[in-house]
Amino acid sequence: QVQLVESGGGLVQAGGSLRLSCAASGSIFSINAMGWYRQAPGKQRELVASIASGGSTSYADFVKGRFTISRDNAKNTMYLQMNSLKPEDTAVYYCNAIIATTLALRNTYWGQGTQVTVSS
Repeated sequence: QVQLVESGGGLVQAGGSLRLSCAASGSIFSINAMGWYRQAPGKQRELVASIASGGSTSYADFVKGRFTISRDNAKNTMYLQMNSLKPEDTAVYYCNAIIATTLALRNTYWGQGTQVTVSS
């Protein structure tokens, strides 16, 4: 059984910062790509940033220059440093990971989500 647990969300004023964490645990053979998604009320879930196992990163245009994704493979943990937050960043943030539990079996897993609220 594999679990992804997010932490670090909360309420912050516009212009402030938050750091989200996503820890993977369970029967993990290896972790491939990981990513952060978000979903605001009444909107579809959207990709915020992703990071490959080797460390290459990709960002949505709306967070470029403000958010930084990183991972610590030794700890099976991914981070999202969010700076210069805007009210429109308010959403539930979810982590996502492609995890192999054996050499031949991989699945996509989701965390439960963490609320980020940015006040104006």
